[in-house]
Amino acid sequence: MSRTRALVLAAALHASACGAGRATPAAAHPTIHAAVDAADSHAFASASNELGLDIWESLRADHGDENLSISPASIASALAMTYAGARADTATAMASTMHLSSSPDVTLTAAGELVRHWNDPSRTTYELAVANRLFGDARYTFQSSFLAATRDQMGAELQRLDFRADPGGARTTINDWVSERTHGRIPQLLAGESVTDLTRLVLVNAVYFHGRWQTTFDPDLTSDRPFHARVGDHAVRTMFREGGAYGEDEGVQLLELAYAGGDLTMLFVLPRDRDGLAAIESRLDDAQVQRWASRVGPDETTQVYLPRFRIETASLSLRAALASLGMGIAFSDAADFSAMSDPSEVPLKIDDVIHRVFVELNEEGTEAAAATGVTMVEIESASEPRMPPRFEADHPFLFFLREPSTGAILFAGRVVDPAS
Repeated sequence: MSRTRALVLAAALHASACGAGRATPAAAHPTIHAAVDAADSHAFASASNELGLDIWESLRADHGDENLSISPASIASALAMTYAGARADTATAMASTMHLSSSPDVTLTAAGELVRHWNDPSRTTYELAVANRLFGDARYTFQSSFLAATRDQMGAELQRLDFRADPGGARTTINDWVSERTHGRIPQLLAGESVTDLTRLVLVNAVYFHGRWQTTFDPDLTSDRPFHARVGDHAVRTMFREGGAYGEDEGVQLLELAYAGGDLTMLFVLPRDRDGLAAIESRLDDAQVQRWASRVGPDETTQVYLPRFRIETASLSLRAALASLGMGIAFSDAADFSAMSDPSEVPLKIDDVIHRVFVELNEEGTEAAAATGVTMVEIESASEPRMPPRFEADHPFLFFLREPSTGAILFAGRVVDPAS
């Protein structure tokens, strides 16, 4: 496991068989946005959080004492576009796994509304950019309604590639597209055999985030301080400031720091017990994170000590985790993605779901990137005076990059050792 830096929602979908046509200029297709119920967007954000934290539970044990980060928003956005092509029992299984109560069409509309919200052109205080693209096999025919829905709701135009004759070249084209839109923070989402001559569609959703703290840390106050890692104590570069939203809950201290503009925050959850991270992780769900977020309040006397850290994960396969959560049918020959491919083509199933994240936190702010690829192939009150609160993250802790207005968790992670 490596380190962290940018915030990307990159989703790659591979399918089978093909149809004609080239990437169609956006100007040729007036964008049509279906009416959106705000409750649907909030429900999708909540479902996204639940799915991400379910996957976190499956991943954390496999990664032992490693730093780890995922993007629930990235994973859910990738699977929402996949869900748009699912029908019958496959759609039912995906909805259950993804904590959805809405149809594929309603879900895609809600996801698209969040993408447009995140792409607000009037924003100037931080950078948050979302881009989508479909990479389809040059000779495979897709359902026109599926292409129209992903284009109109997610802004995902179709670009044709020759997966059959040059899968390596196709993979390079897709990786270059993701790298460009994540400022190089996700240089290679799809590796090795993730793209083959059986690949028919790759759906990519990329998000890049770069934000400054509303109140930055003074670099002159950064110093070496001890961090009590599971492998032993050692000194790490630790930032210091006063002030922040502070709170407490059972077994934890809480700190929330806002980014410039106030739209996004980072919530830190520090177990009181130095060896208490596993116990805290074991009870993670969206309701718990929202509870923690509700427990913090402004306190300018808070003494904040935070280690600088950078986490970069290798590409992770989520196939086993999603199958264990109830989505196994989508990976099997019984999969039904008939709303995605033309009836004349060989049906498709999911081959793998690949996820990669980069996050870096320092005195100025945070840069983060994540990529998710769904590869598809053919079927075979007043109180007494008190001491100022002190939040000193000198042992393993959790973090959640959130959007309070929707409750969406863009990134979740744990820092086991800032120096690793």
